[in-house]
Amino acid sequence: MIGVAVLVSAEAYLVDVPVETVRTDAMQSFIKQETLFVELACDDGMAGTGYSYTIGTGGRAVLSMLRDHLLPELLGRDARNVEGTWRALYDSTRATSVGAITALAMAAVDLALWDLRCLRAGEPLWRLAGGFRDSVPLYDTEGGWLQLDADELVSSALEAREQGWKGVKLKVGRPTGVEDAARVRAVREAIGDDMDIMVDANQSMTAPEAIRRAALLEPYDVAWFEEPLPADDVAGHERLAASTRIPVAVGESMYSIGHFREYLHRGAAGIVQVDVARIGGITPWLKVAHLAEAFNVQVCPHFLMEIHVSLVAAVPNGRYVEHIPQLRAITTDQLSIVDGHAVAPDRPGLGIAWDRDRVDDHRVA
Repeated sequence: MIGVAVLVSAEAYLVDVPVETVRTDAMQSFIKQETLFVELACDDGMAGTGYSYTIGTGGRAVLSMLRDHLLPELLGRDARNVEGTWRALYDSTRATSVGAITALAMAAVDLALWDLRCLRAGEPLWRLAGGFRDSVPLYDTEGGWLQLDADELVSSALEAREQGWKGVKLKVGRPTGVEDAARVRAVREAIGDDMDIMVDANQSMTAPEAIRRAALLEPYDVAWFEEPLPADDVAGHERLAASTRIPVAVGESMYSIGHFREYLHRGAAGIVQVDVARIGGITPWLKVAHLAEAFNVQVCPHFLMEIHVSLVAAVPNGRYVEHIPQLRAITTDQLSIVDGHAVAPDRPGLGIAWDRDRVDDHRVA
């Protein structure tokens, strides 16, 4: 059949990438990035690469889901039918959906299909996924981890300001709210009023404690209060959002479009932080972004800056890309940053230049 792009090969493997710096938040430490790769090839010779990740646990479970179930389902399908393929895979995993392992596995497949789609069209991801703009503001997280003292936070924030970045994120969740507020105050006094300060509690608080700490943080013009409560506590987030002037940011630990719909419908999310790996790929990521647009809510995705720069650039309500470099050990270039903005790669495909030799060096399964 003319124009059909039949998938004839599908491979998955696991690569461990060490973290570039010590990263500690209120709940955990980021030990390594387990990176799941999927490589797909079509009968016309075209090939695409997708990836997903964990921050240190569950990678082999995701790999098993890919090898044992999802990849065999792909063979013989037309790679151009990305939406249909995503739905077929989702329907075939009802016993394990909605869930993290399945979503992470499906994301690696979906990114490979989008890579193929963009390569076939000769277009970069940011344009084919929407094409709203070619660069987006950047904020830094690397200088805001919980183990750093106030002087270190201030030093990193001042460096970000000198580089022209638009904001910095500080981890919160110290033993007392007074400690958290003092750290935020020190940074605000150092950088002035022209930069955003975001705070992130990593699901460590109860609703009453989050309400109390939000009140302590309000004087410092905090741009958002991220993951203050466990992600399944929609009612708690709703109470918090109603009690504070600080926008509540959620999404990195949510794995379904319906979960986002519930938050938005109840006014419990002022910022949406949908993670392309944890939501199951580019296909559902775009649906969440457009859903947020319908509620007049901005999107500032979690982590994965190398792929999220293109997705945030694609949609009109994309606000920020989070700066946490993690793929430099296995890529041949870095994210382009100009005047505090991350520039979306303009080459066809996902825009990530994998160093195949280094990928192979870090392969563990």
